[in-house]
Amino acid sequence: MSNFNEIPKETSALGNVKNDPEHKLYDDESHTYLNDHDDHDEQHWIEKYVFSTDHKMISKQYLLTAIVMGVIAMTMSTFFRLQLAWPGKAFPILEVFLGKWAPGGVLDPNMYLALVTIHGTIMVFFVLTGGLSGTFSNLLIPLQIGARDMASGFLNMLSYWFFFISSAIMVASFFIETGPASGGWTVYPPLSALPQAMPGSGLGMTLWLVSMTFFVISSLLGGLNYIVTVINLRTVGMKMTRLPLTIWAFFVTAILGVLSFPVLLSAVVLLIMDRGFGTSFYLSDIFIGGQALEQSGGSPILYEHLFWFLGHPEVYIVLLPALGITSEIVATNSRKPIFGYRAMIGSIIAIAFLSFIVWGHHMFITGMSPFLGSVFVFTTLLIAIPSAVKVFNYISTLWKSNIQYTPAMLFAVGLVSTFITGGLTGIILADSALDINVHDTYFVVAHFHIVMGASAIFGLFAGVYHWFPKMFGRMMNKTLGYVHFWATMIAVYGVFFPMHFLGLAGVPRRYYSIEAFEMFNNLVDINVLITCFAIFGALAQFVFLFNYFYSMYKGPVASANPWKSNTLEWTTPVEHIHGNWHGALPVVHRWAYDYSRPDLENDFMPQTSPLLPHEAEAAH
Repeated sequence: MSNFNEIPKETSALGNVKNDPEHKLYDDESHTYLNDHDDHDEQHWIEKYVFSTDHKMISKQYLLTAIVMGVIAMTMSTFFRLQLAWPGKAFPILEVFLGKWAPGGVLDPNMYLALVTIHGTIMVFFVLTGGLSGTFSNLLIPLQIGARDMASGFLNMLSYWFFFISSAIMVASFFIETGPASGGWTVYPPLSALPQAMPGSGLGMTLWLVSMTFFVISSLLGGLNYIVTVINLRTVGMKMTRLPLTIWAFFVTAILGVLSFPVLLSAVVLLIMDRGFGTSFYLSDIFIGGQALEQSGGSPILYEHLFWFLGHPEVYIVLLPALGITSEIVATNSRKPIFGYRAMIGSIIAIAFLSFIVWGHHMFITGMSPFLGSVFVFTTLLIAIPSAVKVFNYISTLWKSNIQYTPAMLFAVGLVSTFITGGLTGIILADSALDINVHDTYFVVAHFHIVMGASAIFGLFAGVYHWFPKMFGRMMNKTLGYVHFWATMIAVYGVFFPMHFLGLAGVPRRYYSIEAFEMFNNLVDINVLITCFAIFGALAQFVFLFNYFYSMYKGPVASANPWKSNTLEWTTPVEHIHGNWHGALPVVHRWAYDYSRPDLENDFMPQTSPLLPHEAEAAH
């Protein structure tokens, strides 16, 4: 197998080695880059499909794992929604799946909290983070910057397998006697720090912490690889100002992860110390069963600071890749240049910077100083500005354009819708005086599920529909894609819009049942409505699953550039080769968004198209 990063020892007969990240050989006479990577030894199937170092295969591994984890998380949410809609009612299906945790089909309160905990954990980390960044950073970074692979194929492989091990450990926690972690997806102490507190605080919580440790390792390996690849392996002519916005989003997301995930790891390590080694980082004066704990002097607020210092950048680690994918799809299917390219780059960087100084808005009711709270109010409201820039630019791109309504485009426009809707409620939660009234209610659940969960999921689906031909060489069924979009869109608003009213009425989140509160009796029907929409939305995802797996083998064979797009991935051969391009790597002459220019005949101009005599070199 050829080593893509190996510098040839003898170069004098072929020409001089230029300043070239791939160490290709440049022939001074022909002014071309020579390539010796066309011939590869036949790979064993284990090397090709299991322990692959090819970024395209690794992206498929991430996506398939995320799909499996997403189905698991979706099933969990359906189970606890049944309990919320019809408290205490028996559902035989619960006993089939959960066994002793649903005796007679009635969900056990401890398992209810465990389902909420693992659902949130899987969706945030394993689906929205791993599914988006792991899939599309791997697939698109080398292809869109003109590289043969990631900077380190071996570390890339390790990043996936740490992710897989992390996923397996999280799922395995359901098969232990005391059940999985039950402290909420944020696993606040003291519930998470005291193994004796409740069943889900025991071995299940330990497995949660171990799983997240492996996840952080995976994220760091992947993030460092993405950063180095973008900086060092861009092809000739691919200046930073010619990068597609997808690559800018993945690049900044990787930087966010490298800076913030170690903080989560430190929080996890300190929590493990409190759980098993007698320390008191998070444990204050606590009594259990009338007996005082030996540990004292710690503060659970310290854990909240550490968790949310990762937790809020994590919102944008999830969102930025989805926004980058949307930028590419909106421009391609609007047949227009993206509006405000440099402003979009600036907004990505501004969002990334500001995301590190807003974490305190999760902690307004922890006894925070009012002055410090006002600082977090200001920075949280400030981050709305670059977010609004992105929305404005999407709408401006769509305005008076020749829109091609592909399923990917519908999901991209759906993301713009949910990003606006969820962002408006975020303004309410950003104000400490208002947040205090709805904190820890369903208003918060509705807000972050729309602005982060639904938006990121829409970005994920948009990316799958758009780049499916590049991943598998076949097309997905467009009609099924339309059915999937509209059913999902209706379900998202049907589930989360009514939740805002539950929150405004004061209904607290994570409660097993609200029947004990007489003042909430007239709100039970809203929970029933939400659950019906949730079941409808869950069933709609099976349309996608059928379309995805059927099209993988039976879909129409895709052409080299089915969407008539400008970016470099569509210049690669339809059949997958390790190295992406036969012969020389492409040379870039223009930015990625030359669509429908009035001075050009073609509807699109790939980045590899040389500049025409009348075009200005300095444009991008």
